[in-house]
Amino acid sequence: MKKHLIILSIFLLSLSCKEQVNLNAIKVTNPEELNNAIAQATAGDNIILANGIWKDVQIAFTGKGTKDHPITITAETEGKVFIEGVSNLSFGGEYLEVSGLYFRNGYSPSQAVVDFKISHDDKPEQISNNCKFTNSVIEDFNKPKRDDSDLWVRFWGRHNELSNCYIAGKTNRGPTVRVSIAGIESINNYHQIINNHFGPRPVKGGPSGETIQLGDSYTSMSPSHTMVANNLFEECNGEVEIISSKTNFNVFKNNVFYKSEGSLVTRHGNYATIDGNYFIGDGVNENYGGIRIINTGHWVVNNYFYNLKGKSFRSPLAVMNGIPKSPINRYNQVTDVVVAYNTYINCSSPWQFGVGTNIAQADVLPKSEIRSARAIRTTVANNIVYNEEGLDAIVIENDRADGVTFKNNITNNQGVAFKDFNNGIIAAALDLKKLTDYIYIPTGIPDDFKAYAGFDFDIIETDLLGISRKDDTSIGAIMGKDVYNPNILDKSKYGTTWYSNAVASRTAITHTVDNPEALQAKIKEAGHGDIIMLKEGLYSINTSIPINKTLILKSQENTKAQLFFSGKANTPLFSLQSKGKLTIDNLSLKGDNTNYAFASLKENMSNHFGLTVLNTDISNFNYALKVHKESFAERITFENTTISNCENGIELSEETNDKGDYNTEYLTITNCNFNRVKANVIDYYRGGYDESTIGGNLLVKNSTFTQCGGGEQNKTLLNHRGIINVTLTKNTFENNPVTFIATLWGAKNNNASDNKIINSGKLTVEENLKLKLMY
Repeated sequence: MKKHLIILSIFLLSLSCKEQVNLNAIKVTNPEELNNAIAQATAGDNIILANGIWKDVQIAFTGKGTKDHPITITAETEGKVFIEGVSNLSFGGEYLEVSGLYFRNGYSPSQAVVDFKISHDDKPEQISNNCKFTNSVIEDFNKPKRDDSDLWVRFWGRHNELSNCYIAGKTNRGPTVRVSIAGIESINNYHQIINNHFGPRPVKGGPSGETIQLGDSYTSMSPSHTMVANNLFEECNGEVEIISSKTNFNVFKNNVFYKSEGSLVTRHGNYATIDGNYFIGDGVNENYGGIRIINTGHWVVNNYFYNLKGKSFRSPLAVMNGIPKSPINRYNQVTDVVVAYNTYINCSSPWQFGVGTNIAQADVLPKSEIRSARAIRTTVANNIVYNEEGLDAIVIENDRADGVTFKNNITNNQGVAFKDFNNGIIAAALDLKKLTDYIYIPTGIPDDFKAYAGFDFDIIETDLLGISRKDDTSIGAIMGKDVYNPNILDKSKYGTTWYSNAVASRTAITHTVDNPEALQAKIKEAGHGDIIMLKEGLYSINTSIPINKTLILKSQENTKAQLFFSGKANTPLFSLQSKGKLTIDNLSLKGDNTNYAFASLKENMSNHFGLTVLNTDISNFNYALKVHKESFAERITFENTTISNCENGIELSEETNDKGDYNTEYLTITNCNFNRVKANVIDYYRGGYDESTIGGNLLVKNSTFTQCGGGEQNKTLLNHRGIINVTLTKNTFENNPVTFIATLWGAKNNNASDNKIINSGKLTVEENLKLKLMY
């Protein structure tokens, strides 16, 4: 009996000790206490950060926990520990976990906000394994300068995890998340990027704006085995690639891409599995994409594409041409790919092959850039395509798809004839059964229509909803049996337990002013989205008015207030700052010929601005609009507006580093009059050739240009070199002392139509515009 009591006592003591390891909590209130706690931490310790603002703190989290007893850093209260200022977090060790933090109002002093490696000047690097960053937020944590590149999460080592986080608002250069695998200690890493909510990433205006990048071109032949699963990508619009897979054996499963302007791209590397993902568009925006395929051995199965209107690079399925004997950083030929059991509902360009072919540009590109290698040994089978309106082509061949085998695909193309590729695409009268918003199941497939049993197709064991495919010959992403609502847009399924990006609606307040002092005061105190109503009269202003929120300035009905700006030379009436989005309606703006009507800041434009000018007269300024380097607006619009007697007009041409960047995604000029504007009438520049960057966008319509351009050194009235999408239509050009109205880029989407030209030079087309290669 005594022996049994001793054994029981030892057992209970061991349980008590084990429990004590997990409950060793150390609360810290400042960086010094935190550093001391980290230095002394052992397996099972929990370092608790006191609630409040932790400013200018660089957390170097080192230590060695165990699988059962990690060392953790947690917030005293989740979401109440704010990491601000010049701050970052780096891991160096094993089995370390951080949770509950909120990064905001600052930026990293290093190359990453959260880094799974600690670099020392005088010691070896400390790389992390089996570490986790979880249940945290990184929001608007941008470098002050757009060209300063960083990552918000950078992986090294093996078996690390980013989970249940909300990450949004990156505007500066660099992917939001990158898996770096340079070094044998970081290959075969099996990292996990799971259950996160990647919130809006605004359009960057150039390349290097991915949400996730797995490796880079120089490590692209290395095995990674990264898992990206169960994440929501909401309005991730940074660039044409939302996810850029550049390593081998990565898995993308059960993710939702919701109204995101880009695609999941197998940019480099091979053998990706893309299984059970949702790609949801709105039926209007042509920038919402799907999956773009490059390289070898990928399996694209069980994916669902809805209301996507993207084409070419942004098609629901875009299969690119490769470069024969491609350099490692370019485009390898697509080979040995399977695209099976996917469903496409109301997609305007479901399958495109030979995307990016550029044989016609051989005269201006080196041989190493000619994409002429078509996809081979590729199988497209057991897919369903449904369109409410018939398409002229289910498959668009930018180059011949003669290396692709089509088997047992079915489409309802509403009776419109299409190429069926040796009977590999069969027409049928299908109906749609609504499962939930955005998810529809095609029904009415003929009973005798069976799935194609391709090589290794038996590894596709379940459908999109996880229902077993065993003994079932259905096609498409959802078989239609045992269906349930997957609630793909229930945001509580993703991200943190404590944060929501839902913003309560706010009713705009209208403030009425009648003098300059009141105008400036109301602009300062106004809330986001408010309206400043100006009574009729003259407003003399001698200092710039900062705009750092969304505001509307307009005249009272049936009047037109006049603003005269006498500020210093080369300063703006309206200073467009980070997050400042200004709408001007029915005003008269006049300068003293030395200053500007509108301008962005020369530096620290860490976030976007916006400008809309309606029904307004702008005169006697040095610049109507001056946008400085590293400033970016998603949209700049002038409508029903007159710009006259100005030295310069609308100038967005300072991104001369030729890295593919530009200053606005959409520059729209409609129903405007330009009179006696000497130079930079419209100057919108994108330098650096990168075929996968497919912006910006210039529309000039129903506008007149009279006696403009006399000061243009290149004798060209409208300058838009390197801009991909240009439309000049129904304009009048009269008595402009220039040689050229504009030079259109014939190989891109540059068009001119129905323009009236009187004594104003000519419109020319340069088919293959020469630009500096970016790589």
